[in-house]
Order: sequence, then C-alpha cells, then structure tokens
Amino acid sequence: QVQLVESGGGLVQPGGSLRLSCAASGIIFSSNDMGWYRQAPGKQRELVAVIGGGYATIYADSVKGRFTISRDNSKNTVSLQMNSLKPEDTTVYYCSLFSHLTGFRYWGQGTQVTVSS
Repeated sequence: QVQLVESGGGLVQPGGSLRLSCAASGIIFSSNDMGWYRQAPGKQRELVAVIGGGYATIYADSVKGRFTISRDNSKNTVSLQMNSLKPEDTTVYYCSLFSHLTGFRYWGQGTQVTVSS
C-alpha cells in the first residue's frame, strides 16, 4: 500500500520561509516523479513543482525563484523549500507521486500553509 505523509505546514508571516516534507512508503521511489500541488477552496488543484527520477525540475511561474523542490532517494523523501512567502501562497499543499509503471498518481493527505501577518 502506497502512503505519502506530508509534514511542515503552518503559519508564517509574509516574506518568511517554510519547508514541506513528504515521506513515501510502499513503492519503489527513485524512478518515479514526485511533485507538490496546491488547491485553494473552489479552485482546481495546480502544480507547484515537480522533480523527476533524473532530478529534472519544473516550477509554476508563480513560485519560480522562491520555491525549491528536492528529493532524497535514500530516504524516500521529497521536500519543498518555500522562501519569500506571500499571502497568495496560502492554501493546502499536496505531495504527489506519479508511477511510470502503472500510470497512477498517488496523493498525500495535504498540509495547510498560511501566510499572514
């Protein structure tokens, strides 16, 4: 059974930083794409950042230069370092694993990030 467990969300002031982490279990980790998505109430879930098995990365334009995604295949973890946070970054963030073997996308339970003074 595949499990993705996120941690690291919380409340931070504008301009501050947070680091989200996601631990994966139940699946071979290293060859799969890992990503972070976010979804505000009433809106579609959107891509924040993705990192492939070969460590290639893709970022949403809204977070380029502020967020950094990384992965540690030895620990089956993916992280999202978020700097210069803005109030508009406030929402629930979801960890995602895309299995190239099955074509299935797995999701974590989500973690709330709130940027407010």
